[in-house]
Amino acid sequence: MAQNNNRQMVPGAKNALNNMKYEVAEQLGVNLKEGYNGDLTSKENGYVGGYMVKRLIEQAEKQMSGR
Repeated sequence: MAQNNNRQMVPGAKNALNNMKYEVAEQLGVNLKEGYNGDLTSKENGYVGGYMVKRLIEQAEKQMSGR
C-alpha cells in the first residue's frame, strides 16, 4: 500500500508554493489555471514542478551562504 507523503512540512508555506507554481508556469509559458488542468501534458506539468524545485534549491543555497 502506497503512503501519502504530501503532508505540509512548514505550516503556512502552502500559499507561497501555490503562488510560485503559477508564477513559474507563466514564466515558462504553460497555461496552468486554477482547478482542472487535465489538458496539460505530463511534460508541461513536470517542467513546472522541476523548475520550482530548481528555484527552491537556489533560494536555500543563497540562504545557507548568507546572501
